[in-house]
Amino acid sequence: MQTTIRSSITFAGVGLHGGLRVRMTIHPASAEYGIWFRRTDVIGRDAMVQAHWSAVSNATLCTVVSNAAGTSVSTIEHVMAALAGCGIHNALIEIDGPEVPILDGSSAPFAAGIMARGVRVLDAPLRCFRILKPVEVRDGDAVARLEPADALEIDFEIDFADAAIGHQHKRLPMANGTFLRELSDSRTFCRQADVEAMLERGLALGGAPGENAVVFDGARVVSPGGLRHADEPVRHKMLDALGDLALAGAPILGRYVGNRAGHAMTNKLLRALFADPSAFRIVDCDEATRRLLPGSGINRADIPAVA
Repeated sequence: MQTTIRSSITFAGVGLHGGLRVRMTIHPASAEYGIWFRRTDVIGRDAMVQAHWSAVSNATLCTVVSNAAGTSVSTIEHVMAALAGCGIHNALIEIDGPEVPILDGSSAPFAAGIMARGVRVLDAPLRCFRILKPVEVRDGDAVARLEPADALEIDFEIDFADAAIGHQHKRLPMANGTFLRELSDSRTFCRQADVEAMLERGLALGGAPGENAVVFDGARVVSPGGLRHADEPVRHKMLDALGDLALAGAPILGRYVGNRAGHAMTNKLLRALFADPSAFRIVDCDEATRRLLPGSGINRADIPAVA
């Protein structure tokens, strides 16, 4: 069955890139609504923006969705991952600025808020996209692929010159609260040189290192407190992938494989998938299939204490 959040929950904070303070509220929605953003600060033009792969207008540093009137919402991937990881299929997200608040740089605060409100089951069948054959996109050394599997799995590999990051690889099934336990508290990360370059461009104004991002400088972890996981960077890449895959519009039953992939690659992959009707089938999720979805069998104890 489809679900929504049981009651509204509000988050407030600054955006990572623009530094503007915003207020965002996730509201319950009816069956078949999907996930939509509404810019409450936008007057005189369409303020509604769908959280959908076809609405992605930029995915360079983060995922941005826009409508035909030019209204946009950026850095949506962390809240989308939290919604997917908590099994929420329908919600209206009101926000009074152009960027989702970064909070601590992970999905854990969003997931904790959603779980505190609870999940309401709706009287409507849940449909999923079952992957029937491999679909792959490439850009230089970067690869993103979807391939058949009984349930959603994420297999991710990164390779950075910085000694504190280096080569990392992780593969996890997303069923039974795995996202909440293993990925939700992993923070976005960057290199010190990237921070300095972004500051020069008027970006990355959302707080000091360690408050909402892990900053690396060669072999050093600059952020106070260090890492939450030894392999936190690859875990965060997996978190991002789940959030970007949630823009499919329904849960995916298949294996996502990413190698040096990012937001843009995942969006290209979804566009390639839906351009090939022979690569997927829409199926009604029976009880056995629902137990394999990211939001199945979860409880508040699955969320790390950092939230």
